[in-house]
Amino acid sequence: MNRIDFAPLYRNSIGFDHLFNMLDAATKTDAGSGYPPYNIEALDENQYSIALAVAGFRREELDLQVHENVLTVKGKKEGEESRKYLHQGIAYRSFERKFNLADHVEVTGADLQDGLLTISLKKEIPEAAKPRQISIGGAQAVASQKVDSEALEQQTSSAA
Repeated sequence: MNRIDFAPLYRNSIGFDHLFNMLDAATKTDAGSGYPPYNIEALDENQYSIALAVAGFRREELDLQVHENVLTVKGKKEGEESRKYLHQGIAYRSFERKFNLADHVEVTGADLQDGLLTISLKKEIPEAAKPRQISIGGAQAVASQKVDSEALEQQTSSAA
C-alpha cells in the first residue's frame, strides 16, 4: 500500500513516462542483495563518481558496460569453489549492479585501487539541447531577419 499514484503528473507532462516508471520501480522494495556496497558522489554540478567495494576482485574479473543509459557492473569470481573455509567473512560472490544514467551522462573512466572500483561520470549537455533565447517581434523582426540572411548570402557568394 506504499504505492504513489503518478496519474496527476501525466496530465501536465509529455514524454516523461520512463521517468515515472523509474520512480515507481524505485518505490518498490529491492529484492536484490546489497552486495557490493557502493557510494554515489556528486563531485560538482556536472561530475559524479560511483565507488563500489569489490575487495578481492581483479580487473579481469570485472566487466563494465553502458547500454541505453544503463551502466551495468558485473563481477565474476573464478576458482573460489575449490577452497574450504572454516569461516568466510569476505564475500567473493559474483554480482551484477545496474545504475540508470540520465540523458547526456557519459562514463569517462574507471579505476580499481585498494579494493574500490571507482567509475567517473560527466554530464555534457550538447549545444542543441541547451536553452536558447527566442526573440519576440512583429513585421520589423521578420524584415530584419530577411535583411540579415540576404547579407549573409552576399558575403558567402563574394567569398567564393
